[in-house]
Amino acid sequence: MKYNRLGNCGLQVSALGLGTNAFGKRADEKTSIDIVHASLDQGINFIDTANIYAGSESERIIGLALAGRRQDAVLATKAGLPKHVGPGGSGSSRHHLMLELDGSLRRLKTDYIDLYQIHTFDPYTPLEETLRTLDDMVSAGKVRYIGASNYAAWELMKALGISEARNLVKYVSIQCSYSLADRTPEVELLPLCLDQGIGIIPYFPLAGGILTGKYAGNDAPPAGSRADTDPSFSRFLTPERIKLGNQVSEIAGELNISPTALSLGWLMHRPAVSTVIVGATQVAQVEQNLQSVSVQLSAQTLDKLDKASRTFRGGEPFAFYRLP
Repeated sequence: MKYNRLGNCGLQVSALGLGTNAFGKRADEKTSIDIVHASLDQGINFIDTANIYAGSESERIIGLALAGRRQDAVLATKAGLPKHVGPGGSGSSRHHLMLELDGSLRRLKTDYIDLYQIHTFDPYTPLEETLRTLDDMVSAGKVRYIGASNYAAWELMKALGISEARNLVKYVSIQCSYSLADRTPEVELLPLCLDQGIGIIPYFPLAGGILTGKYAGNDAPPAGSRADTDPSFSRFLTPERIKLGNQVSEIAGELNISPTALSLGWLMHRPAVSTVIVGATQVAQVEQNLQSVSVQLSAQTLDKLDKASRTFRGGEPFAFYRLP
């Protein structure tokens, strides 16, 4: 396994991370635990979850999976998106974050979180309040590093400036939608991260499976695929994205590797990317995803991929989660 520093901080994370949104939903408890163990056995140490994944089942299952192996994992979770309806049910206020951190620690059966992330920017809470709360969490030993998710470039830079001015703990990472089918972070966010030493953690690195080439035109989606289990996903299946998925498959075929390995390998070659989180609903998928770590891409291949995906630098992000 290859390991990278998370931005400019000293934390080392595996180039391939494990996303756990499916735990307790599309993957049952036993399968999810097997996936965690298989990942750790292969050197994948970065495990990413959130307080809301599968109604908090993801965190609970990870807590069971890490029994006796907590020291092997760099455990990341998040808070900020709606946990429940009513006042204080979302956002990054001191009230909400302190409550949710304690809940996450309890479900994860640990006394510290390696990377605690704000799930999205909160326009209703002063950033000073959020950052002071996170600073207190670090001082208390409950959190070791902090990260952001779904922040615009200006929001992230404002947060970094406040931390600098107030001598508060700084964000070391940013999670964002980033893939060959979504290169919008390259316009503003990536240059900022390079300048400020922030690690990028891409989510939706395979564009929900589009970059694997599994979706073809008007054909019915494969059984068990995201588009099959979640009909609302069909809105992402545009002709342009399906065409890109086919082009990626063709280039992968020329290299005798899978489209998955090629797409993930491309992200691992991008500047500022520290770890790429990929979900799995069965152990075999972990093994398949691991092939991306050893992918070596020539300048010619990178140029082909750039030309095929250049149009996806503009427009709207593939995914961007915000508070209502």
